[in-house]
Amino acid sequence: MKRSRGRLVAGAVASVVLYLLSIGHAVASASDPPSRTVRAPKGSPAQVKTPKAYSRHAPRHLASPEGILLQDHKSGRILLEHHADQPMAPASLTKIMSAVVILEEGNLEDQVTVSRQAAAAHKIKLRLKPGQLVPLRGLLQAMLIRSANDACLAAVEHVAGDEEAFVAKMNAKAATLGLTRTHFQNACGFDMPDHYSTAKDLAALTTYAMGNETFAAIVREPAAVIRTADQRKKFVARTTNRLLGTMEGVVGVKTGYTREAGRCLIAVVTREDKELLLVLLNARRRWWRAQELIELGLQSSEERTDTTAP
Repeated sequence: MKRSRGRLVAGAVASVVLYLLSIGHAVASASDPPSRTVRAPKGSPAQVKTPKAYSRHAPRHLASPEGILLQDHKSGRILLEHHADQPMAPASLTKIMSAVVILEEGNLEDQVTVSRQAAAAHKIKLRLKPGQLVPLRGLLQAMLIRSANDACLAAVEHVAGDEEAFVAKMNAKAATLGLTRTHFQNACGFDMPDHYSTAKDLAALTTYAMGNETFAAIVREPAAVIRTADQRKKFVARTTNRLLGTMEGVVGVKTGYTREAGRCLIAVVTREDKELLLVLLNARRRWWRAQELIELGLQSSEERTDTTAP
């Protein structure tokens, strides 16, 4: 194992953290899907490539690291990091940036006409129909709470005219926020060659997004009811975040999953006078890992640990 730097409050806590990190490469639950790690030279945006050592059909998740960042959300002090600068596929954590652009450039009171392209979106969706009129606010709720891709596409098309123009706005915002190791190629988080971010960049993005009261209020909702403009159709969007309502102090934020990205999570936890931000990319046993690291972080939030990969 490579040399570890930093300290935790107690030796016992340090041992648990090192154990958590070391097993990430060797142990994965049966439901863990393949994922891809992408690399970039230091100080420059990444060009996403499949590592040459992997065959086209190899189970890449077995060789890909977890990206972890745990920080004190109030002070910004990093408590633990593990491959936090490694560009990786972010899956639906992408929707955090999409939400930021929608909130800053759209009018949530607008009625959005769902296009055929948006209604045909893949994977998780509300099952919107072409031609339906839905409030932009409702689409935003659906994409953040349920991670609905049809709602996401309908919203971005309304705000920017088409997805390509919207993605340009996302990348411009990333540059403004100093997210130098982040690049978006679509608005909803599908795997694409030049679509990537890092745990550190996503932490910075989340901190910015949580400063918006509307965003912060939506991501803490366990469910939302969205109605069409004529009130004839009702959609119920239930959260994909299992920590909401089951772990004390969790106030968001977003889950993500694709075959390439693995299981991803960003969580913000407030308990008493403490507030933590956790980012997990390609997480092994996501919910167990998140709860263990959050509890440890609450115990050791006055110290910082930098842990290199084993």
